Amino acid sequence: MGHKHRSAARARVLLGAATVCAVVAAGGVWGTAEAAPRSAAAAPATDAITWTTQTIAPGVQVRSATIENADAAPVWTVTVQAPATGRLSGAATWAAVGPRSWADTTASGLRSGGFEPRVETVRWPDYADTPRGVMGLRVRVGSYATQAAAASAAQAITAAGFHTAVDWTGYDAEQPADRENVHVAVVDPRTFRGTVEGTHDGNVARRVTTSSVAAGLGSLVGVNAGFFITSDADGVQGTQAGISADHGELESMAAGSRAALILEDGGRHARVADLTTTVTVRAGGSAHQAQGINRVPGLIRDCGRPGATPSALPWQDVTCRTADDLVLFTGEFGAPLPTGPGTQVVLDDHGRVVSAGSRGGAVPAHGTVLQAIGSAADWLTAHARPGQRVGVDEVIRDTAGRRVGLDSDDSIVSAAPTLVSRGRVNIDAAAEGVVDPQDLSFGYAWANSRQPRTMAGVDARGRLILATVDGRQSGGSEGFTLQEAASFMRSLGAVDAINLDGGGSTAMAVNGSLVNRPSDATGERAVGGTVQILPGRTH
Repeated sequence: MGHKHRSAARARVLLGAATVCAVVAAGGVWGTAEAAPRSAAAAPATDAITWTTQTIAPGVQVRSATIENADAAPVWTVTVQAPATGRLSGAATWAAVGPRSWADTTASGLRSGGFEPRVETVRWPDYADTPRGVMGLRVRVGSYATQAAAASAAQAITAAGFHTAVDWTGYDAEQPADRENVHVAVVDPRTFRGTVEGTHDGNVARRVTTSSVAAGLGSLVGVNAGFFITSDADGVQGTQAGISADHGELESMAAGSRAALILEDGGRHARVADLTTTVTVRAGGSAHQAQGINRVPGLIRDCGRPGATPSALPWQDVTCRTADDLVLFTGEFGAPLPTGPGTQVVLDDHGRVVSAGSRGGAVPAHGTVLQAIGSAADWLTAHARPGQRVGVDEVIRDTAGRRVGLDSDDSIVSAAPTLVSRGRVNIDAAAEGVVDPQDLSFGYAWANSRQPRTMAGVDARGRLILATVDGRQSGGSEGFTLQEAASFMRSLGAVDAINLDGGGSTAMAVNGSLVNRPSDATGERAVGGTVQILPGRTH
């Protein structure tokens, strides 16, 4: 594809004539942190960007920029993929990189077939818990101006016996991005008189676009929030795949110990922490651990629960299973209850069993439901009889073991992984299950290639930072790698930051209207939860 002449690291006005251009001084967008270190794979330092700035309300600003790099020259190419075996599934699959022996053999075979391969070294990003140095080698053929030309070349290479993919090199971490469209909202709790909350808009089992929720609530700014179910095969669409709380009520459990954004006191106090959850159901002098809230018994998206197979550890975009499961359904579960083997009890608002029997129906108004399968169903049948009181104890803890209490104006959204901790880039990619050093077919593109991202963080003065970068648009915005996302958030002044859901889910709405460009061809994606900045009530 052709390239226009571009000014290096300059920005175009995105928000219209009412906005004010401001060149950011060194030390972050809001002047609270030292500039992020520069590297070929790091996000551009914010002192090199011209921003458009819009004050949405006292204490709420939105800044936007298009970061362009005149030195970048991305092209279409053909990647020859390496055979691999999925560590969790044991199934044959393909990886974008492979070992030296495979790369040498593959390059030799390509040359024998009349192709001209190039072998590229791919290094590990600066994750806190993965190896350093060379990750593997990548074998590619050709540089093409159009995707169609690369696809035509890929057909010939595939016909010669190789497994191929058509790639845009602008998504590679090894070279500077061509263009990145970014939007950043900051909330200063010292002057903002409204609230910030994570919300499912009254129904955890529904998908709705970020902008429509924002418009309906009269939100100043809204962004998409945590990971959620997108396929019926993995559970009920819209339900969260990680911890979430809405108006002080726990609406889903943690997937292992993963990063979360805690919005306390209506968002007046925001912080980032890795959280775990324990839910204990007590009945008839006995107790049993629940392993889920508002999800299909036996299906655990992103894993991370005791007894799950193939892993009790968190694994991004993997659905684990368990034969013995006890799940709580709250009043926010607005879909029909799951059906199937097992048992169910319905509780009133005092926790007394009003009915017991087969699974199905709906959560009653002012009530809750417990569903169980396997041995957990045997326990529930034996101990939760009609008329009996059943207690549910919920405990949320951070990694220091401190209990996190929830009041009615508190909310939690969660995703993965941690990006910044205590002012330093600190990406625990392996621990939070987004990459696997033992399986390079897992999470490579998700984490190590440029993608649309939504990020959240808190700066040294307690201000909440919500940011998006568009991606998956060749010739347009290419997105961030996880490493770039962390560097970008640190450059904005974040002392703690996390990666929220991204990809086609990435969206930011200002005054109810979408301001970014989502990557799905069908437009803005309906998501399972959002973070909304809401104006103060007028009297």
